[in-house]
Amino acid sequence: MRTLSGEVEVEVGLDDPDDVGSVRGLVARKLGVPVERLPVLELRRRTLDARRGRVRFHLVFALGPDPGPLGGRPLREARGDPGVLIVGDGPAGLFCAYELGRHAMGSIILDRGQPVGRRLDDVALLDRGGPVDPDSNYCYGEGGAGTFSDGKLYTRAHRRGDVRDVLELLALHGAPRGILTDARPHLGSNRLPGVVSALRRSLEQAGVEFRFGVRVVGLLTAQGEAEPQVVGVRCADGSELGARAVVMATGHSASDAYAWLGQHGVALAPKPCAMGLRIEHPQLLIDRIQYGAEAGHPRLPPASYRVAQQVDGRGVFSFCMCPGGFIVPAATDPDGLVVNGMSLAERDSPYANSGLVVAVTPEDFVAAGCPGPLGGLALQRRLEQTALRAGGGALRAPATRVTDFVAGCSSSTLPASSYAPGLTAADLGELLAVSRLALADRIRQTLPRFDRQLRGYLTEEAVLVGVETRTSSPVRVLRDPDTLEARGCRGLYPAGEGAGYAGGIMSSAVDGIRVARQIVRALRA
Repeated sequence: MRTLSGEVEVEVGLDDPDDVGSVRGLVARKLGVPVERLPVLELRRRTLDARRGRVRFHLVFALGPDPGPLGGRPLREARGDPGVLIVGDGPAGLFCAYELGRHAMGSIILDRGQPVGRRLDDVALLDRGGPVDPDSNYCYGEGGAGTFSDGKLYTRAHRRGDVRDVLELLALHGAPRGILTDARPHLGSNRLPGVVSALRRSLEQAGVEFRFGVRVVGLLTAQGEAEPQVVGVRCADGSELGARAVVMATGHSASDAYAWLGQHGVALAPKPCAMGLRIEHPQLLIDRIQYGAEAGHPRLPPASYRVAQQVDGRGVFSFCMCPGGFIVPAATDPDGLVVNGMSLAERDSPYANSGLVVAVTPEDFVAAGCPGPLGGLALQRRLEQTALRAGGGALRAPATRVTDFVAGCSSSTLPASSYAPGLTAADLGELLAVSRLALADRIRQTLPRFDRQLRGYLTEEAVLVGVETRTSSPVRVLRDPDTLEARGCRGLYPAGEGAGYAGGIMSSAVDGIRVARQIVRALRA
């Protein structure tokens, strides 16, 4: 009698029972064997399929023994001088420290922001209209921008083993086990703070030290044989910390860090990104568009969408879509305004929002009058300062009904919105014109096309809110593809989204793990 192994996929309708006994019966019938012959079924993937007007779930099971405990290789207590400084406590920094800890190699994590409890107070202040603390906000502080940026855990990263490792570590520290099986796993901004705090406690028990409220403003270097060698960092309070290796995991918004890295001779290059607006609809409208007659079924989550079109060879697309979510003020400077999206674990807000952005290239930075490796940052700043003025202050955001934007005019009234500081009616086409790029024209051309994909998308119930400029870092810190060290400074390791090598929580965590393994090889050599 052959042993059953491998994987099997079954389909379950919305009204089909999904208890263990019923699912085992489906699997047995598909394999043509008695239920008693089935081994342990491990759910590997759960995907919601709403295509072709029929909503169902695809379940993929592994046939085999229980997979065992989560978390893979455990942390080991660090021995001796830590030797490694990690600048930034976001996903790249946290998972870099965790991988180092698995090799009994300690580290010190420095973050300009505050622990997650204090950050909760600071972001609540932003939702009331500010002021903006430039060191503790939706982008800076424990857990990085991801802590209060929805908690999407899907990625296109190719190193799938590391992706599973990251998901298991999150589940080990309080995330629900469903993230291991959902095709598009999501934590929610209310669960992430607890998971991040639990990760910190595990690392502290293994000897990792966390220092908050410490802003790094420069490197300490010594001349090596070919190029400078990092020997530590200099902090804003004048203190200096020595190190054998420094990891730069500062996130995509730390514009001041790029400036002083360049001053130290570290090679920087402009990187493509995307800029535009954020669009918000009633969630019930999106549910009806996506689910049709099944909208409102108790087993269906709030519907999401993804749209993309090409206009004159340039991509215009949805970004960071948040079903049942909120638009939030993600400014990091008192003189600018940028918006982002987030949602809680339940995704129970009556609104759905998404970035609606245009691909922007380094050549566009030049055309906008912002040349050089930091040109994208200058363009971001120009748009964000204009948005703050157009909103009228107190973090109010400029906005236009979608139908009025397509017609090329501002709105006399605005629909209700999830954006807590409030909206101000403004001409977003005129605002985007300060970029000197055709951002508004490209978005305006694509909205009717998106409406043909999602009937009802172009509606006066929807509102566009400005501006969405922090989709990813517009700068890349160049690094050697083999050693992962920064070009121009030995012992300096750029990591994650801020360095230009990731695009979200998961890919940043995976890159942090990769950098940690390289540091272990280098320091033990």
